[in-house]
Amino acid sequence: MGRIVAIDYGKKRTGLAVSDPMRLIAGGLTTLPSHTVIAFLKQYILENEVDLFLLGEPRQMDYQPSENMGSVLKFKQQLQQSIPNIEIKMVDERFTSVLAHQTMLMGGLKKKDRRNKAMVDELSATILLQSYLETISISI
Repeated sequence: MGRIVAIDYGKKRTGLAVSDPMRLIAGGLTTLPSHTVIAFLKQYILENEVDLFLLGEPRQMDYQPSENMGSVLKFKQQLQQSIPNIEIKMVDERFTSVLAHQTMLMGGLKKKDRRNKAMVDELSATILLQSYLETISISI
């Protein structure tokens, strides 16, 4: 069984998280400049078996698309063209940034460290992936 890679895509930075091979636990992978993500993923899949890309779907509270939705859909299309053999599934990413900030606060990180946007993006991707892993384990 291959890993799942979660992608919290942003215009400037993108957070990535990955599951373990058994798909039980999500862990932060990295945060990259968004224009380098596809090249990174191409290299990553050469070294690791990946079955699914989980892409955060940016929505507002009323479930309307957020302002970043156009960029995410454009990235999704580029990813599909670049790596066509791996499925891309979009999932609701509402609240992941809020949960990331709360997790950092509860973890005792100093205010300066909580302002690290790269850390927030990676943690958001991890939360997105862990939530997804929990939903698929329930359905098994």
